[in-house]
Amino acid sequence: MAGYKIRDLEILTGIKAHTIRMWEKRYGLLTPQRTNTQIRTYSDNELLLLLNVSLLNKKGIKISRIAGMTSEQIFETSRGLQDSVDTDTAIEQFIVSVLQLDEQLFHKTFQELALKTNLSGIFSDHIIPFLNRIGIMWLVGTINPAQEHFISNLIRQKIIAAIDSLPVPDPNQAKIILYLPEHEWHEISLLVYHYHLRSKGFNSIYLGQALPYGALIKTVQFLKAKLLVSSWLTAIEPQQILDHFSQIEEELDSVKIVAGGYQIDQLESLLPKKIKRIHTLSDLENLI
Repeated sequence: MAGYKIRDLEILTGIKAHTIRMWEKRYGLLTPQRTNTQIRTYSDNELLLLLNVSLLNKKGIKISRIAGMTSEQIFETSRGLQDSVDTDTAIEQFIVSVLQLDEQLFHKTFQELALKTNLSGIFSDHIIPFLNRIGIMWLVGTINPAQEHFISNLIRQKIIAAIDSLPVPDPNQAKIILYLPEHEWHEISLLVYHYHLRSKGFNSIYLGQALPYGALIKTVQFLKAKLLVSSWLTAIEPQQILDHFSQIEEELDSVKIVAGGYQIDQLESLLPKKIKRIHTLSDLENLI
């Protein structure tokens, strides 16, 4: 069972820490444990309860009314409202779908968003922030590998289906290669990049997970690609990342290189100037 600090709850639920403390003190919604140093810690069940409280509150139900409900009533009322998804509650509903392994809720939430915005908007405004929250849950131990695989595969299916619905680009266009380095298997961000580029008419070519370095170099040379895009999430020695890009610069001097992901964030000030960091889908498009 995970032990969340109040800052973790703030990140995962989107509710400010001072609001959580007020609800706790005034309404008794949560009953945290305390460490020897008097730091509040919260359980998995309290996280799930708070996510459902947030859903109800965002749907217009006053906190004083919610506080008068039992936990079972809160969950039941929340389930009744899950038929009506809005952009303010989508991420919370995605998180609930992970905790409860609820594929139906995930699909329903995604489909409701698709009626209101395009897929690039869903990925950039909802899926990526959701995955950032899931990363916190992974770090504090609230989700296990099965839950992480469950949601990753659902998201992956959505992105691949979206890519497959797009026309194949003109092969005579300049080629953009997307790849993950040899140690890296987390492909969702890169698939989102691929979808976005294809949706804008660019000739992006996706080479997938854990691509051997030699194969990457040969493919770039064979296709005469003008741009390389990669994503780095798995923790490795920083020098390995710097060496990777330095080697590419030596062998592929005319190729533009962009990269994203948590590990790149940590090394941004150390990267060669030629390597461009991407934070958003707009960054990627602008660099092209």
